[in-house]
Amino acid sequence: MTRETFHEQLEDLQKELLKMGTVVEEAIHRAVRSLSEKDSDLARQVIDQDDVIDNMELEIEKMCLALFGLQQPVAVDLRLIGTALKFVTDLERMGDHAVDIAKITLRLEGQPLIKPLVDIPRMAELAQIMMREALAAYVNRDPQQAYTMIARDDEVDALYGQIFRELLTYMIEDPRTIQQATYLIFVAMYLERIADHATNLGEWTIYMVTGERKELNN
Repeated sequence: MTRETFHEQLEDLQKELLKMGTVVEEAIHRAVRSLSEKDSDLARQVIDQDDVIDNMELEIEKMCLALFGLQQPVAVDLRLIGTALKFVTDLERMGDHAVDIAKITLRLEGQPLIKPLVDIPRMAELAQIMMREALAAYVNRDPQQAYTMIARDDEVDALYGQIFRELLTYMIEDPRTIQQATYLIFVAMYLERIADHATNLGEWTIYMVTGERKELNN
């Protein structure tokens, strides 16, 4: 394999990674929308889409292993491929959490929401922005872009704490809300974990470019 062909395949790898990121981001958006709108059909679509995400992970892993095997990459290219392997693991787990949220939509089927959802969709929006920032930082090989995620991760953590306290108050004041409030806390927890996975992407991007490991969510 010539170096030119090798770099073309690296570009193909990045394209597939971005495509997987787009699919996962859409799954998160649809999962939270299914909950907000009490749309069971949309929730089932998210669950069914999980196989697509899993298959994308496997295909990208195969691409990475092929690149390792066909030509010995230099240091930067080696980290780029290794980072892609780390990325797909985090992206797949984000997709799993989208499925977790969709399953909660189905568990709450037929129940009116105990409160309008405001902070949960905001958490989802922030997590999706963080994903896009991390993927852009990877493609642009820009560690500074990855560092911008820190403030958003702090905001996600603050929203999680706010949601937890508010729903705990609901449970104390009216025990009939305990089951649904607990499910909504789980949703917030899944979104907080998605944001953590996004910061992992940022950390791997920094490592890819600089060769140094940095913690973005202390």
